Amino acid sequence: MTLSVSCNNPDSNKQADKPAPGFKEGEFGFDLQFLQKQDPALVVLKDGDAQIIVSPKYQAKVFTSTAQGDTGLSFGWINYKAFNKVDAHMNAYGGENRLWLGPEGGKFSLFFPPDSTMIFENWKTPAPIDTESWNVKSQDSSTVSVFKEMNLVNYRGTRLSLRVDRTIKILNRQEIMEKTGISGNDSLKGVGYESENVLTNRGDQEWTAATGMPCIWILDMFKPSPATVIVVPFQHLAGEDFSKVATTNYFGEIPADRIKHTDSLLIFKADGKSRGKLGIVANKAKHIAGSYDAENKVVTIILFDVDGGARYLNQEWNIAKPSFAGDAANAYNDGPLKDGSQMGPFYEIESVSPAAFLKPDESLAHRHFVFHFTGDEKYLDEIAVRLLGISLENLHKTFSNEQSK
Repeated sequence: MTLSVSCNNPDSNKQADKPAPGFKEGEFGFDLQFLQKQDPALVVLKDGDAQIIVSPKYQAKVFTSTAQGDTGLSFGWINYKAFNKVDAHMNAYGGENRLWLGPEGGKFSLFFPPDSTMIFENWKTPAPIDTESWNVKSQDSSTVSVFKEMNLVNYRGTRLSLRVDRTIKILNRQEIMEKTGISGNDSLKGVGYESENVLTNRGDQEWTAATGMPCIWILDMFKPSPATVIVVPFQHLAGEDFSKVATTNYFGEIPADRIKHTDSLLIFKADGKSRGKLGIVANKAKHIAGSYDAENKVVTIILFDVDGGARYLNQEWNIAKPSFAGDAANAYNDGPLKDGSQMGPFYEIESVSPAAFLKPDESLAHRHFVFHFTGDEKYLDEIAVRLLGISLENLHKTFSNEQSK
């Protein structure tokens, strides 16, 4: 493994729209050259052909990764045009593994001023997780650690003094096999990495149900294709009402031809053509989610910490729902807004930590792993069956009728 740090480029802003020479858009090298112009301290972690890009300037995001070197497919979604302007609500630079703090909505929201109406005009992403640079604490051949001190005010009016430490490590072949339980195969290419995220109460006040508190929120933004589907396993229903498992109406109810479920799997179209979000409640969530892109032959696996007995914060844009009735895992498919505009297209798989009931100097940790595998579909199928509980053939059949219409 090697570590690469780019050189400072004083003309970075002027060149933001220029194509990367020598690489095509969609290739890892294209994104690497683009991002090197934006962040002079960009960090690239490598293990053979596997690479990931980490940006201290852009809130310690893992912007993208590849399993096949500079000319390989770049898995993360990057919003190139966002680097040329500042948005008053959210600067959506992209990134296949980015950290936010929740809750977004609810009585303890970090995105709305105290007692304001929860509408878009009042919604603002806190600067430390939106525009401000983070600090590099340490780095070596496989790992980089970054941190950020923050002072925030929640919807209740509580002032929160906190620190977030984020350690990102690229995994070697043996570590990937050990973590996923899959066997190595020369016909497959893969990349995997871990982010360990630690939230510390740096104030002199305990965070309680009266004051409110934050949570750690990890969002993975990936490129969609017409043949991409998200798979979210959950605890077996055994005849229970599906509404007790999933929230499917964050942005209006997801159309029935875009979401299917069995007693233990939720399957969601991720084609970037229709905006919708879903979530799995903590006591039904498993520690895994994933996706399959049949067009590019990529299986993506996400592993994350879940505590089914803990309280999770409500993130919806209302204060009517109980504060601790939130989801532990989410998925989002981007699509056009009513006016026809669209940020992406992209899709997201997300994990959330429990609410951080912390006394001064106490900490909460949340781990989140990302793996991408590409190659022979026979072996990709084995990964899907073993980890997601469904074959690629059955995934294809799930929406085959709708796709043929």
